[in-house]
Amino acid sequence: MDTILRSCRLLNGEVIDIGLDNGLITAMEPHLGAEAAQDIVVGGKLVSPPFVESHVHLDSALTAGQPRWNQSGTLFEGIEIWRDRKQSLSLTDVKERAIATLKLQAEQGTLYVRSHADVSETNLVALTALLEVRDAVKDWITVQVVAFPQDGLYGSPGNLELMNEALKLGADAVGGIPHYEMTREDGVQSVHRIFELAQHYDRLIDIHCDEIDDDQSRYLEVVAACAVRSGLGSRVTASHTTAFASYNNAYAFKLMSLLARSQINFIANPLINITLQGRTDTYPKRRGVTRVKELWQQGLNVSLGHDCIQDPWYNLGTGNMLDVAAMAVHVCQMTGQEEIAACYDMITANGAKTLALEDAYGLEVGKPANLIVLDTDSPYEAIRRRATVTHVFSRGKLLVQTEPAVVRWE
Repeated sequence: MDTILRSCRLLNGEVIDIGLDNGLITAMEPHLGAEAAQDIVVGGKLVSPPFVESHVHLDSALTAGQPRWNQSGTLFEGIEIWRDRKQSLSLTDVKERAIATLKLQAEQGTLYVRSHADVSETNLVALTALLEVRDAVKDWITVQVVAFPQDGLYGSPGNLELMNEALKLGADAVGGIPHYEMTREDGVQSVHRIFELAQHYDRLIDIHCDEIDDDQSRYLEVVAACAVRSGLGSRVTASHTTAFASYNNAYAFKLMSLLARSQINFIANPLINITLQGRTDTYPKRRGVTRVKELWQQGLNVSLGHDCIQDPWYNLGTGNMLDVAAMAVHVCQMTGQEEIAACYDMITANGAKTLALEDAYGLEVGKPANLIVLDTDSPYEAIRRRATVTHVFSRGKLLVQTEPAVVRWE
């Protein structure tokens, strides 16, 4: 074998040896007697499938303060700042920042990323750059690119044609932002058109849906209905859905049954949602994060993302998915042991399902040898301590190795 990792503690607590060869997991046994070119004693530390970043905007990452800071902290000021910043985008600019962000995430255990690319500009520079990045990094990290009409599918003349062109160029998924369209009717029409495009080009769907505090923003029901009628189901994702947190319970409970029937995926972005939402409230102030716990309790697939890493909407962020999971634990009040474990699932297996990659994801013999070793012994401790990812294996090769911090009292 190429590599054997000995005494690996799995998510279920079982301790085994894992053999890697030719880019695949080839053995998982209590005591492997084989020899390998590389033999690593894990010593009972947690070995996990890699983290999955379900929702990020690599085209805007690492632009915080350019050309100015978001002083109000609102979504809409962020959109205005980005509208100015993206006028100076170049292929080199986007690619350098995107790859730097991907390296930052990979160092901390993320090997699968879904990024949205703004396709509201006629030169499609953000999309073109991220498609080139996707291909450039494919040997060590998997990137999906969503064609995202930041200004709305019908916000400007020609935006629909830009979306078609983006899909022809190879975007992996169709995006949308119905709540930002000029009218309710435009928003509904945009959702229907997104489904038509996805079926025509055979692509996934990931819609920025109801990312607003308005309890009358109800495009999620339109997305769910279209998913049911089209049969696309698990190929459809509703991102953010923060208005869901503001719906009255009578409507929310009615909607939940439709969502269960639709079997669509949900992505919450707790770091950015808790920051952007509720900005117009005095007190009581809404948390503005979708009903993560309730969706999970209903058996729906929920995963988590950063959304923003040091950009016009969120000038913080380290790229660590354990930060995202920890925020979900707190904001969604998921502090029970089973709930904390569920939040870990939301940055691993659930994310792979959202990205439609679960067949090639996980710690099983025959699957790609993508895995991480953490300086801890359980998902609970990983989230509680933001445990260091000591080893990152990609395609069977050791990609990154990090020494945990050492504290010495003198």
